[in-house]
Amino acid sequence: MAMAAKRATARKSKTKTEGAIRGGANGKYHFPMAKLKKVDAGTGYSTSHGGVVEGERMLVGYIHKPRGTGSRMHSHKNEQFNFVVRGTLVGSVNGKRVVAPAGTLIYIPANAPHTLVASPDDEDVIFLAIKDLSQGIIGKAVDGTMTGPLYLKGFEPKSRGKARARA
Repeated sequence: MAMAAKRATARKSKTKTEGAIRGGANGKYHFPMAKLKKVDAGTGYSTSHGGVVEGERMLVGYIHKPRGTGSRMHSHKNEQFNFVVRGTLVGSVNGKRVVAPAGTLIYIPANAPHTLVASPDDEDVIFLAIKDLSQGIIGKAVDGTMTGPLYLKGFEPKSRGKARARA
């Protein structure tokens, strides 16, 4: 294979999200989302994790958020849709309250500050995250720190001493 063709193939198989799968790589066009390798989908500010597939211009994540946990206020350059498959997400987008049970689509504009938590009154949340690829799936916490996810009171991890709790 010529060197230019090898470089083009490498670019086509590289992903912006570490651990994501590249759609179309090696002729693969369908994916068992719930069975994909789990990647952190909010390192430093969220408990979100799941399988992620990236195409040329979009990514889709099959994301899990344990009940009573979620993301601290954060933003990212990419526009995002979250479709809740199971459970209920609660929080805010651009200062507007969000309560999204299964079957609800949440729209998050590019650069919009938002926080979403799996309701403590429901089961763990599964949602489809759909984003453009102006960056990978991970954003940045609004407060500038990447010190960990948000845990509601009573849902903090037992083995960690520095969990951020919110009443």
